[in-house]
Amino acid sequence: MSLAEAARFWARLGMVSFGGPAAQIALLFDELVGRRRWLSERRFLHALQVCLLLPGPEATQLAIYLGWLLHGVGGGLIAGGLFLLPSVLLLLSLSSVYALWGHLPLLASVFWALKPAVIALVLQATWLVGKRTLRHPFQGLLALVAFAGLVLLKWPYPWLLALAAGSGFLVGRFRPSWLNDAGHRNVAKAGGSQDTSAPNGYLHDDDTPPPAHAKPSSRRLGLALLAMALALGLPLLLLIWLQGWSGLLATMARFFTQVALLSFGGAYAVLPYVSQGAVTHFGWLQPAQMLDGLALGETTPGPLIMVVAFVGFMGGWNASGALGMAWLAGLVVVWFTFLPSFAFILIGAPYVEASRDKPRLLAPLAAITAMLTGVIASLAVVLAGPVLWPQGLAGGVDWVALLLVALALLLLLGARWRVLSVIGAAALVGVGRWLWLGL
Repeated sequence: MSLAEAARFWARLGMVSFGGPAAQIALLFDELVGRRRWLSERRFLHALQVCLLLPGPEATQLAIYLGWLLHGVGGGLIAGGLFLLPSVLLLLSLSSVYALWGHLPLLASVFWALKPAVIALVLQATWLVGKRTLRHPFQGLLALVAFAGLVLLKWPYPWLLALAAGSGFLVGRFRPSWLNDAGHRNVAKAGGSQDTSAPNGYLHDDDTPPPAHAKPSSRRLGLALLAMALALGLPLLLLIWLQGWSGLLATMARFFTQVALLSFGGAYAVLPYVSQGAVTHFGWLQPAQMLDGLALGETTPGPLIMVVAFVGFMGGWNASGALGMAWLAGLVVVWFTFLPSFAFILIGAPYVEASRDKPRLLAPLAAITAMLTGVIASLAVVLAGPVLWPQGLAGGVDWVALLLVALALLLLLGARWRVLSVIGAAALVGVGRWLWLGL
């Protein structure tokens, strides 16, 4: 499998990665493990377990990791860059439309239809991940605790990580069979092409030795640290030189670097901090604009934390009234928000690969993977509230939105439609609604 073939895949994936991290992870699993068979289920889950422990968007980091595993540093940069690029361009383009013309009825109608489809994607992800990771009642209990902790008890996500890792360590020591994945099942063949040159048809199977670039090296570690330091420091120095330490762009660069380093628990855990800083402390945008940005972020591909591009754009727009400055501010925010994710993976990935066969790490990581099903299910609840009850519980259920969720879920799980087809069908429903209301 060539780097060019992989690049085409990452570019297509970036254009259809709707539904937040849960749906994106499920899509990566379905494509790389089930259809293309580029790596085994166990290798995929090991990478996912580690990405869950890091600050930043899990699905983006997972894409960087898998791109790196397949083709080295260049593959990681291409995978992460193409995974993010469509989201960046689309969100900044929609931000331009928003700034210039406000709410267009056509866009509002399309987003109205896309939101139920996004909920269906998250529900599909809950089913697929749970089916493949919950193989013992203890694992099901971990998923249930994660769901209740997030939805009912409002526990911070790092608490759940610590609880899952600690319980996994104890169970791995005294009841290892509760987390034993030796009998794991490979994903059923889904009609995709297979590389039969590898054992069991996987390019990177459970027992395939790590490629040369995946082995720890002091020289490569030093070069990676130097490259990331330059990628962070040089742009920041340039922004300070252009506008001063307290200039808009330099302040955004520093603030969103902090956001990247504190973003444990996914976008919903860190967005309150972003809102507090951008709206209350710095005054870059108004509260109503922040809510509109969240709506845009939820209905565009890519990680939900990409809403920071809208925050940066509106900060630049409100400060200058110029599209050029607004786009520059948005791109600065994206660079400093996502650069740490590339750094974490490209610096630490060789050591993650070296840990695959260390028993002390496997049980805590298996417990974290079991918890993931509950985390995904909690996201479905969060998203469903404003979509299915737009006027609150007292206003009753939006039965049309509920019907769209059911239809999208039926197409995904029953008819096995691809994500792009479901998203396209939902967009057409939104266009049809706009035409109907305009008559």
